[in-house]
Amino acid sequence: MPTTLKTKPQIIMKNGKPDAVIIDIRDYREMLERLEDKEDLAELNKLRKGRLHFRKFTDFLAEK
Repeated sequence: MPTTLKTKPQIIMKNGKPDAVIIDIRDYREMLERLEDKEDLAELNKLRKGRLHFRKFTDFLAEK
């Protein structure tokens, strides 16, 4: 679900080449949230491909 930036990014040039970008903090936070969601989904897919391991609840409690 693509979104558009709330403000136009400002490109900082160094030696005639793009070096950095300034974006609105809300856009930055949204980008971070989307990245975290993507990483979480990748981890979930990795776990789903693996084999499930079950253990008794009493064994779990005994570890504490």
